Amino acid sequence: MNFEGDAFISYAHLDNVELIEGRKGWVANLHRALEVRVGQLLGKTPQIWRDPKLQGNDLFAETLVERLRHVAALVSVVSPRYVRSEWARRELAEFVQAAEAQGGVSCCDKARIFKVLKTPVALDLHPAELKPLLGYEFFKVDPDTGRVYELDEIFGPEAQRDFWLRLDDLAHDICCVLEMLEGPEGMADPRPEAKEDPVYLAETTSDLKEQREAIKRDLQQHGYTVLPASPLPGVASEVIEMVRADMSRCRMSIHLIGKSYSLVPEGGVESLLELQNEVAIERGEEGDFSRILWIPPGLELEDERQRKVIERLRMDPRMQAGADLLETFLEDLTTVIQDRLKRAPVPVSAAPLAAGTRIAQLYLIYDQRDTAIVAPWADFLFEQKFEVMHPVFEGDEAEIREYHEENLRVCDAALIFYGSGNECWLRRKLRELQKSAGYGRTKPQPAIGISLITPKTPEKERFKTHEAVVIPQFDGFAAGPLEPFISRIKV
Repeated sequence: MNFEGDAFISYAHLDNVELIEGRKGWVANLHRALEVRVGQLLGKTPQIWRDPKLQGNDLFAETLVERLRHVAALVSVVSPRYVRSEWARRELAEFVQAAEAQGGVSCCDKARIFKVLKTPVALDLHPAELKPLLGYEFFKVDPDTGRVYELDEIFGPEAQRDFWLRLDDLAHDICCVLEMLEGPEGMADPRPEAKEDPVYLAETTSDLKEQREAIKRDLQQHGYTVLPASPLPGVASEVIEMVRADMSRCRMSIHLIGKSYSLVPEGGVESLLELQNEVAIERGEEGDFSRILWIPPGLELEDERQRKVIERLRMDPRMQAGADLLETFLEDLTTVIQDRLKRAPVPVSAAPLAAGTRIAQLYLIYDQRDTAIVAPWADFLFEQKFEVMHPVFEGDEAEIREYHEENLRVCDAALIFYGSGNECWLRRKLRELQKSAGYGRTKPQPAIGISLITPKTPEKERFKTHEAVVIPQFDGFAAGPLEPFISRIKV
């Protein structure tokens, strides 16, 4: 499909008034930045334009409408003034009308309209054509004062950096649509590298918005479609219906859990975070699905409701194979996500064990810094019909200690990961296992394995002991080396 223009920027002229005399307005800066970045990505100069001067309905009808009929994409700069502007609404309506005549406002699952949020505007005030679209937020809210500031260099280097990050997301998505429209089939998706299964990246609270954007950007750069593609509705029953539909298309969901308690949709009793997680658990029972929950390390909680939510998640027995609760750095989370997506999907569990059959309980012991690394071992051991227990790192110190001692009392085996901890830490964990009778243990001593994992050091390479099966696995997870340890586990 041929277009004379690549993109038209629709905006309210008040939003382009320069804040400092002699400098360009915000929309003018956006326009220039888009031309540069889209041009770099496409490898040619794009035709991006806006209306800086037109006035009067006659000129609108004669000049603007005709050009809107021949433009591939529309960038709407949403602001309080924009949603009140009759002119801006007409531009939007005319583009939609022209797009419908050309085959639709969407190319495959990508909209030809891009919603740039210059400042916050309540969703119910957005024009109807923009309500279903996710926006690109070019503003920040100060967590201490609640004040809003736009992403502009006049607000400092951090605001300028965030502007270019958002701009890069926007430019990539515009290029994606332009390439689809220029393909041999016009509206067909020509991207052979696009992955088959989308990834569900759960909506989260504002304190983790930047982390969510970073994960979304990383997934898209690896060729994955990220859902949900539109804002979640405000009614609980509609949320569940929409999330179910999205997750049915996915083989992974990612849930970021922050310090704030997320909103409760109308007619519901659970927060948005909890609703999405429950649907993911339901989807996981069907098989071929992974669920990753992430809590930032050192999270400080002030809201008692959110504290209870996180406690329930940490103790949830439904963390089945293919599900992980990670409390590690964001970089480690992105590594785990990509590792999971490259691995074969987790199959649906086999038929449950017969009544009366006891499952061996296996306690994984590791340093908090190794949480993300041990996930493949946990998944494999669960699939071997072990009840896998993990340490807890956050919460009341007395409760954490009590939980640890309970695991020492009841476990049939323990696998210690010698990773980030030093040898003193390792020896201490061995002593605790050997003294488990002092915690009230009545079973025979558990089988003990020690997995040597990264970082590789001369001390680890020399490590030997008669008290446990030592399993060198510096190159990552492999099932074979675990067999001598597994063979010692008795129920």
